[in-house]
Amino acid sequence: MLIHFSIMDELFFIYNNQFFHQHQTVTTVDNRGLRYGDGLFETIRLHQGKILNEGFHFERFFNGMKVLEFDIPENFSTVFFHHAIKDLLHTNSIEENARIRLMVFRSDGNIFDTQKNFPNYIIEASALPKQLELNETGLLVDIFPTAKKSCDIYSNLKSNNYLLPVMGARFAKKNELNDVILLNAFGRICESAIANIFIIKNNKIYTPPLSEGCVAGTMRRWMLEKFSLKKYSVLEKKLSVDSILDADELFLTNSIHAVRWVQKFHGKTYSNEKVKEIFKSIIQNI
Repeated sequence: MLIHFSIMDELFFIYNNQFFHQHQTVTTVDNRGLRYGDGLFETIRLHQGKILNEGFHFERFFNGMKVLEFDIPENFSTVFFHHAIKDLLHTNSIEENARIRLMVFRSDGNIFDTQKNFPNYIIEASALPKQLELNETGLLVDIFPTAKKSCDIYSNLKSNNYLLPVMGARFAKKNELNDVILLNAFGRICESAIANIFIIKNNKIYTPPLSEGCVAGTMRRWMLEKFSLKKYSVLEKKLSVDSILDADELFLTNSIHAVRWVQKFHGKTYSNEKVKEIFKSIIQNI
């Protein structure tokens, strides 16, 4: 049962079945999520009252908790979190379009504490613009040169340990870029700081396989499993920097923006003719 605290005209979040004002503190300095990034999260879009790719999000969420060896309570289910999100949206007076963030993390303890595996959870929700639109101005991106992403059992998760994307985003801001491309340990294309990567070459769409270390994005999965524009095929393929430079078009996908096209990468300029067609098809079918 969710417990409500009422303050007018302010956003609330849910922490372990209770509503709190957005500026209230609910954790301690011993929190494992704060200390070690010990947990994971989902960023979810509500569009016209519908949670986009809801099934994909919760499948990844529960799989991630199993990989991280949480003791998952019996009441944790898609239905449980769906109702909690719906209740939070109502409390925050958001009806149609929102960014929703669901996070789980272990209880207080040191790094060797193996007893406290209960998943504490936080749900946040804030309003988004009504329209889901393709970016008019193409993104400027380049390689993040400082570090590379590993390829292991944890690489595909939306982990709270987000240091590499955070530093990539800082590099992007310092260099007047919109995003950066992260390479994996083998020097191949992995993902961007906040999105999965797709290229178009000769009317075929390619994206790195999960074995290359990229996050198992929900829009990425939708593109691979549900994309209905028959004139294009979507394939998984290991991509080098040269393959990106040889592409006809380049775009990024994530749950909030769906698709964004890249105009410039590493000195090359791209068009967006085919990306526009892809975006239109996604909006009609997602």
